[in-house]
Amino acid sequence: MSIVEQPLVAGTARLGKRTKDLTKRLGPGDVAVIDHEDIDRVAAEALVERRPAAVLNAAASTSGRYPNAGPRILVDAGIPLIDGLGQAVFEQLHEGQEITLRGSAVLAGDTLIAEGTVQDGVTVAAAQEAAREGLSEQLEMFAQNTMEYMLRERDLLLDGIGAPEVRTVMAGRPVLIVVRGYHYKEDLLTLRPFLRESRPVIIGVDGGADAVMEAGFRPDMIIGDMDSVSDRALASGAELVVHAYRDGRAPGMARLEELGVGKGAVLFPASGTSEDIAMLLADEKGAAVIVAVGTHGTLEEFLDKGRAGMSSTFLTRLRIGSKLVDAKGVSRLYRQRISNFQLVLLAVAGLLALTVALWATPGGQALMQILGARLDGMLSWFTTLFAPRLPGG
Repeated sequence: MSIVEQPLVAGTARLGKRTKDLTKRLGPGDVAVIDHEDIDRVAAEALVERRPAAVLNAAASTSGRYPNAGPRILVDAGIPLIDGLGQAVFEQLHEGQEITLRGSAVLAGDTLIAEGTVQDGVTVAAAQEAAREGLSEQLEMFAQNTMEYMLRERDLLLDGIGAPEVRTVMAGRPVLIVVRGYHYKEDLLTLRPFLRESRPVIIGVDGGADAVMEAGFRPDMIIGDMDSVSDRALASGAELVVHAYRDGRAPGMARLEELGVGKGAVLFPASGTSEDIAMLLADEKGAAVIVAVGTHGTLEEFLDKGRAGMSSTFLTRLRIGSKLVDAKGVSRLYRQRISNFQLVLLAVAGLLALTVALWATPGGQALMQILGARLDGMLSWFTTLFAPRLPGG
């Protein structure tokens, strides 16, 4: 089939080299233009939620490093995916430009911008099968990076040295850490009874703070490099802990100062991920239990983070393993307690239902009339006891 004969997909180009930033301004019917090697599950689910007309990737959607789930999610959702387009799509396209896709070709008007590879169920399955062969190499690199990270952060991992002083009190309390990651919406929904009754300290990791607020709650603390959290969340009154580089540089602090919320913000220099330092901080400050929402726990999720993030995540879980509970585990084990008010409400509802049922039958109506007459007689007798007596009566 020639390019002219192939079916058309048209839409407005929305460009973003950081997928999580692009999804915030991506609308239904737009064409997402990204530069995302190895599209991960979280990025793919965020794209699918925005319902774009197509996704154009300058990089390889699956590089062969590991069998990432992102391309499969996009293809299964019926969203056209073209990857390997190269940097030409960013150099020759601009935000808001109307573009057309014809097969594997990207056109602006009649001008061919770039041509890549159309991904479908067959190509995605083949790429994932080939990527599985590279897992052993990834695990070897993971082991090496883990040793390097453990030596570099041994004080923090073993003794908590380096954790900053914070004003949020966590000692003896449950702590909920929310990351805008895997199935975070479903997890927060199932945890509503736990949140209402246990009232844990809520820590939002970057965009996780927005997830908390969308669920109707307020974070007590926000931890991260502050690049993907909204201005609204930063101004919510939560304590702000800025994840800094090991040498003390903290680009996120500049944003807080621009917004006027930098006063009182705390720096936490560490080479791990923001998700991991949130867990280490909660553990160091005496949290009774740490409940994780949207965090990484499986091999696929570790690999999605990249080799640099895998090491800190793995070791952090070894450090706090006795306290860490996945949100899905809480939803399975936790049962909401029934309050006295709820029991009274249930009893009243039962009596009302019984009254209505009796009134609907002839026998029930007769019984209600008899009870009414008896009640009226008792009230009359009771009122005569307090009625004033006439002299000589």
